[in-house]
Amino acid sequence: MNSLPGNVDGQLAQVGVAHGPITFNYQAPPSPEPRDRRRPNQVPRPPRGFVDRRTVLAELDGLFGGEDADGCPIGVFSGLPGVGKTAAASKWAHDNHQRFPGGQIFVDFAELRSGAGGDVSEALATCLRALGVRDPYLPEGFAERTALYRDLSAERRVLVVLDDVTRPAQVTALLPQGPGSAVLATSTWQLGELVLDGAALLPLDVLDTESAVELLSALCTRQRIAAEPAAAARLVELCGGLPIAVRICAARLLTQKRLTIGTLVDELSDEQSRLSRIAVFSVHEERTVSATLELAYRDLPAAAARMYRTLGHLPGLSFDTAVAAAAGLDSVAAAEEALRVLEAASLLSVLDDGRYALHGLVRLHAQATSTAQDPPGTARKTIGRVLGHYLALTFLADLAVRADRLRITKTEDAVRTSGSGEDAFVDPFAGSAQPGRDALCWLEAERANILAVLRAASRLDFDRPVWQLAEAFTVLFFHHRHLADWRESLELGVTAAERDRNAAAEARLRSLLSRPLLDLKQDEQAKAHLDTAERRAVESGHLVLQASVQEFLGRYWDRHDPDRAVDAYRTSLALNVEAGEERGEALARYFLGCAQSVTGDHAAALSVLAEARTAFLALGDKRMAARSLADVGRTRARLGDSAGAVADLSQAADDLHGCKASHYEAQALEDLANLLDEPDEVRACLRRALAVYEEGGSPRVAEVLARLTAG
Repeated sequence: MNSLPGNVDGQLAQVGVAHGPITFNYQAPPSPEPRDRRRPNQVPRPPRGFVDRRTVLAELDGLFGGEDADGCPIGVFSGLPGVGKTAAASKWAHDNHQRFPGGQIFVDFAELRSGAGGDVSEALATCLRALGVRDPYLPEGFAERTALYRDLSAERRVLVVLDDVTRPAQVTALLPQGPGSAVLATSTWQLGELVLDGAALLPLDVLDTESAVELLSALCTRQRIAAEPAAAARLVELCGGLPIAVRICAARLLTQKRLTIGTLVDELSDEQSRLSRIAVFSVHEERTVSATLELAYRDLPAAAARMYRTLGHLPGLSFDTAVAAAAGLDSVAAAEEALRVLEAASLLSVLDDGRYALHGLVRLHAQATSTAQDPPGTARKTIGRVLGHYLALTFLADLAVRADRLRITKTEDAVRTSGSGEDAFVDPFAGSAQPGRDALCWLEAERANILAVLRAASRLDFDRPVWQLAEAFTVLFFHHRHLADWRESLELGVTAAERDRNAAAEARLRSLLSRPLLDLKQDEQAKAHLDTAERRAVESGHLVLQASVQEFLGRYWDRHDPDRAVDAYRTSLALNVEAGEERGEALARYFLGCAQSVTGDHAAALSVLAEARTAFLALGDKRMAARSLADVGRTRARLGDSAGAVADLSQAADDLHGCKASHYEAQALEDLANLLDEPDEVRACLRRALAVYEEGGSPRVAEVLARLTAG
């Protein structure tokens, strides 16, 4: 029986029969915690041509400045995929390696996620290996690894760089214990919870044009950029200042020697193919912006991913929660939650006014993702819902500014209430102390977005809501004369009304279109639209509309034949009286008085203008009452009553300013300047007028500026 009772220490061999000597080769067991004192230096070098980021790197200098900090300081770079977070972290680490005599440890969570065990425990193993622990001696359990990491890191002053983290726990579990040690993390996600651990959140934005061109120059040589400076600026603009996009374009320019910057710009100018063309391929790898964004998209929960795809189809550059909810057929609460997740994932940004925005390349990726994953027709349905949302709000804004204006659109066609509770459609201007002011502020803030919606919806042949939106939208331009936008919106409306075969709508929009055309000195185009409008108004049988078109015709004849202008305004007045349209009657009297003054019938003009002013005040239309007063002043000036004219024009300018009728205020100021004798007062009036014209893009800028320059 082969047994040995009791305990045996040392060498032991149990054999049956042994022939010859027995030799024992014995080695002592290795230490369970070998401590390699080499200095880890694992952070990758920053990429070639690193530019900008001076402010955020200086902030890190202060954050990681000394050994006296309470605990381990944490800095977190966050931002859009490809914005340069890893580059900024690598740059700071390499510029400050002397601050960390214990070395620099680098953990790439994206790489860990791509393999098995991509979790915090595996990240701890990476850190322990960097601190000298060999694989045979790595503890198996998470708690044991944590304890050993704390023990070993307490002996060193190290910088731990954690790249592409997705959860706060991936940072907090890897905080080193050594005095003066620090953690620098990068993440597409904002990781705001780390603030509770004293972290400094350092969001990175895209590069400005100058810095992006500098990056392109560093990669492609300054000589090449100097040869095509305008094209280089346009190229980085098409890249949206996104560093990875600029780098990929630079790689294409370097690998395709015959490719010029201008040719690449031409390629990228096609928005539909832009994302696919910002790519570089080799036998070893493929680098694309789309692939970078795809990684961020895959991490989104289902609701946020659906919202992301929806947002790709939104026209315009910015949007609020209500637009997002309408586009996705979501409740406001659901939309808010999805937007919060997308903001945390750095896939959208929040603007100073509280609206959201997608980077241009992100929007293209969202579009492409929707095209690949959503049913056909999704883009059209999304734009249709957004169009309906803006039509309702713009129509309500128009009503808030002037309820008794002529409109072809019916309220029930523009505003369809549905839903209940928090999702029921409500008038956002109804409870305001100054609904007209708030409505104009909203329209001004949304101007670019409404115009973008009109363009997109027009391309998809949403004819009726397009002309209805264009009709309501014009209220903004009566107060803020953005002439190019006004003209474009009405031209889209005219085309839509014509396709919709709605004679009344076509007449209304063509007559409105004559206003910006006349201001832009395109009189013949204005007259052509007015002639068609006159015919369509008669076809419609709409008496008030016919009166309105005659008023607009009078505005044209004001410039070309004052006597015919008087006749047009008298026709308009008669039609409005017949229709019982009080505001139309007041407008016709106002323009008739102006035309009479021009023809020299000043006494009649003063009487008619005074009647118009009284009617406008009775209707509560302070803006038109102020305009009437300004023309009373002009008429007094023609009669030689300078003092009366100065008083009327001064009061009218102030009243128009209070009504935010800036264009008419500027006209009153110019006329007032012609009557004043004091040079300083003249210059003050002209400077105020110039500011208004510059803001609105008026052709009057050059003439007023010339007067000011001439002294």
